[in-house]
Amino acid sequence: MVFIPADPASFRFRRSALFMPATNIRALQKAPSLDCDCLIFDLEDAIAGEDRAAAHSNLLTHVKGRDFGRRERIIRIGNIDDLEIALQLRPDAVLVPKISFPNDLTGIAQILDQAGSAIPLWAMIETPAALMNLREIAGASRRLATLVVGPNDLAKDTGIKPEKGRPNLHPFLMMIIAAARANGLAVLDGVYNNFRDSEGFAEECRDAAAMGFDGKTLIHPSQIDPANSAFGASEAELDTARAIINAFALPQNALKGVIQLDGEMVERLHLQQAEALIALSEKLQEK
Repeated sequence: MVFIPADPASFRFRRSALFMPATNIRALQKAPSLDCDCLIFDLEDAIAGEDRAAAHSNLLTHVKGRDFGRRERIIRIGNIDDLEIALQLRPDAVLVPKISFPNDLTGIAQILDQAGSAIPLWAMIETPAALMNLREIAGASRRLATLVVGPNDLAKDTGIKPEKGRPNLHPFLMMIIAAARANGLAVLDGVYNNFRDSEGFAEECRDAAAMGFDGKTLIHPSQIDPANSAFGASEAELDTARAIINAFALPQNALKGVIQLDGEMVERLHLQQAEALIALSEKLQEK
């Protein structure tokens, strides 16, 4: 189920955010044809030091000036020098890894300010220190638009044992979601490492959607469709939304704050959510 925002008109879908190593020319060339909502051109974990110059060149050649349609273009930087490339590419956002303290974020923001750039920031939450400083990080900069979970580093640095369903990670995930929502930010769940395990991936997407995430970061194009499906609205949810709207539209319910529908109590807030869900569904169909 898709997260239902207060203002569907300004909402931007981020159901699927695909990481693409900037060293992979074939992937960069294919990027505009993929049905993901976001493309994250990666200059961090996937790029060895000696390959950085080639990665910069690839982005300038295959990304700068290209038409990616509705897809958001994000650059995950690995160091300060990568910001120079980001300024040339003018992406929709810069993703900053390993944000642990508010100053980690405001320092990047100040560099962008000095360059006269309005590029928004996304922040990776993947350290124990970040969890302890979530409130301050989420409110640190007006540029911040999205929090992104880094589950692999988070599990490693906290000592969490990887388990099916991620039960030990759930408390941290909910903390990140709460911090994002309290500050009006989008929030994306982290990657699923085994891209050949389609069933496990789909299950984790459904779990993440139920927790309230906007979408999921991906490591392979085969994960795009399951993510889009999980973080969209199902036909059953749309049917329920229509039933709520129709019920409140009846003359006898026009002035009621609470009604009964199929044996359940339904409030006006559910009507607002139903109307927003239908609006989001229509917006998706336009994509």
